[in-house]
Amino acid sequence: MDKLAISGFLLAVLAVAGGFMLEGGSLTTLLHLPAFIIVVGGTVGAVMLQTPWPQFQLGLGMLPWVLRPQSLPMQNTVERIVSWGTSARTNGFLSLESAAVEESDPFLHRGLNLLVDGVEAKVLQDTLDAELTLERERLLRGARIFEAMGGYSPTIGIVGAVLGLIQAMSNISEPKLLGMGVATAFVATIYGVGFANLVFIPVGNKLKSLVHQHTLYHELIVEGLVSIAQGENPRNIERKLAAYRLS
Repeated sequence: MDKLAISGFLLAVLAVAGGFMLEGGSLTTLLHLPAFIIVVGGTVGAVMLQTPWPQFQLGLGMLPWVLRPQSLPMQNTVERIVSWGTSARTNGFLSLESAAVEESDPFLHRGLNLLVDGVEAKVLQDTLDAELTLERERLLRGARIFEAMGGYSPTIGIVGAVLGLIQAMSNISEPKLLGMGVATAFVATIYGVGFANLVFIPVGNKLKSLVHQHTLYHELIVEGLVSIAQGENPRNIERKLAAYRLS
């Protein structure tokens, strides 16, 4: 569980709600189901309209990463790559066949199979780089749906406010009801801006950061396997990969 993400969200919400209460406001005035339905439903619907279903589904599937980021075993992978480099240099690439069969990471599995097949280092790098680029773009497209939500949400909030004002003006002959209706109408604007800046945009940026870490981990794998294919000294491979652990 990402405690920093949870703490950041709670701090932002408490700061906004606390400041509102210090000004004498009541939190109950911010609880308005119709405004919530207009903003959230309208925002999600607009993004669904512009997004292919597989991409939208991918983005929703990535949402748990915000609170439970994938653990990337960089240190362990570096150690294994160095071990494979030592084995390949001593006994040849075929000695990695059992490691390739047992490997559970799909990316590492394919890379090891290429090594076992004896492909040239340039072909190995081009193949893995192409796969890495496509995977990065696929994940970024999923993360961008939350950026899109952050763009639509404030505008949908304004739409909700205008709809609320239209309803409030129907009570123009009753000043008390008119005042309450106007206050309620602006709740939709708060929801639109609040969801955009406290949820949608931060979630999108967090997912893009996690995709960057995911890409960096795979770049480490590519660098290590290509170095093995080139027959580099395992100690040189370890020193080269150490830079990725510091990134």
